[in-house]
Amino acid sequence: MTDAPLKLFNSLTRSLEVFEPVHAGEARVYSCGPTVYNYPHIGNMRAYVFADVLGRTLSWKGYKLTHVINITDVGHLTDDADAGEDKMEKMAAEKAQSIWDIAEHYKQAYWADVKALNIRQPAQWTIATDYVPQMIEFARGIADKHCYELDSGLYFDVSTVVDYGRLARAQTEDGEGRIEAVEGKRNAADFAIWRKTPPGESRQMEWDSPWGRGAPGWHLECSVMSGEVLGFPFDIHTGGIDHREIHHPNEIAQNQAHCCTNGLDDARNSGARIWMHNNFLVERSGKMSKSSGEFLRLQLLTDRGYHPLAYRLMCLQAHYRSELEFSWEGLGAALTRLKRMVGFVAPLVETNADTCKWIKERGDALVQSTRAANDVYFRRALDRFDAALSDDLNTAVALTVFDETIKTKSLAEPARLQLAAAMDAVLGLGLLNLTRVDLRIRPKSATITEAEIEAALVRRKEARAAKDFAASDAIRDELGQQGVEVMDGDPLGWEWKLA
Repeated sequence: MTDAPLKLFNSLTRSLEVFEPVHAGEARVYSCGPTVYNYPHIGNMRAYVFADVLGRTLSWKGYKLTHVINITDVGHLTDDADAGEDKMEKMAAEKAQSIWDIAEHYKQAYWADVKALNIRQPAQWTIATDYVPQMIEFARGIADKHCYELDSGLYFDVSTVVDYGRLARAQTEDGEGRIEAVEGKRNAADFAIWRKTPPGESRQMEWDSPWGRGAPGWHLECSVMSGEVLGFPFDIHTGGIDHREIHHPNEIAQNQAHCCTNGLDDARNSGARIWMHNNFLVERSGKMSKSSGEFLRLQLLTDRGYHPLAYRLMCLQAHYRSELEFSWEGLGAALTRLKRMVGFVAPLVETNADTCKWIKERGDALVQSTRAANDVYFRRALDRFDAALSDDLNTAVALTVFDETIKTKSLAEPARLQLAAAMDAVLGLGLLNLTRVDLRIRPKSATITEAEIEAALVRRKEARAAKDFAASDAIRDELGQQGVEVMDGDPLGWEWKLA
């Protein structure tokens, strides 16, 4: 096949750039992870679906991937600036629990969502509290030239580095609008490196430092953990577009101070060669914000009867840099598309046991084995799929190629199955292991049991055999009223009806 150059949109330069690894044959990626003070909402999880597809694409391209995702369990305030309460401390107080228990509970909840969305495990999860000694040393190393001390903590002077705010385009896009004033700061955009515990107060998470007892600033954590594990410069830093305005510019400033202080015309001086950001998931009712109290979690989708992978597919249907509007109708359409995919792939799995065995034996080498195939149609499909991925992760087009591939009659079934498996290694839908029954999730509101459904269908079959069509229709309508869709002529027989 013809291997297209991988082009990715660099938020720092606002342009598409050909991916050129810092270390030959390797790809080192850092993704900003969650602050584990509450459950993640589905908008948060879009960022990790995007980062997962990026990692899978880099693997598809043959790079040795080292992907790191952090867990913030200390230091993140209730806004992105230097005002408000610590989110972790606030939730611990509200729940009357240990902050460590809060962190563990929501970390496990986040990991459960990662698993449900078939997001691959990164090479390493970095937990912020495991790196506090390194954070103190990092801050000590830049303090003399780049920081100053106030009663409230140690602050970074953004005027000491070149091109501060270039990532956010702060001069033209009001990127500093959310930063609140802190008395004594030299510049409005200066930010906390270390926050002192106020006199007379104590935190559950606090450490001794040269600047007093307290906790690290949120921005410091990612600079330290990415540099410690991946080394500066590394290849790609990802996050949600909200991080582009304050958090990532502050990370970059710290990285510049630590490494060189030189300008950002050379992107490597930012700590990462490419900065990538996914756009927002938009939900018009306002239930995408945790501050609303009731927000959209992945578990809520499951409770409504939607398989989590329908949400993953919904994300893949839009470009990661585009806003994606969430609606139940859109999620339902994604579930229907997923069912159709399974409807094509499952029969291939059932009738091609030897090919399935061969695919499983290849494991991570499957993609490269498939890309070496010689069949003309095979190679043409791979070229089109690769071209879509190489165009800044255009998963919407890649999905179209996948749909055409699993339906084509131009390939024998074993070849079709192999091609589907290789493409799904990037899409991450787990289609070789899914059945339509797996997608038939019982809504939490359902009162009728599956046994009762099956019994009703037996009665309906008997009524139809007796030509009592009025009774047959009555049973069908009764099931419909209870959320069950009867599917005459379909081997599956019935599904939950998703209103």
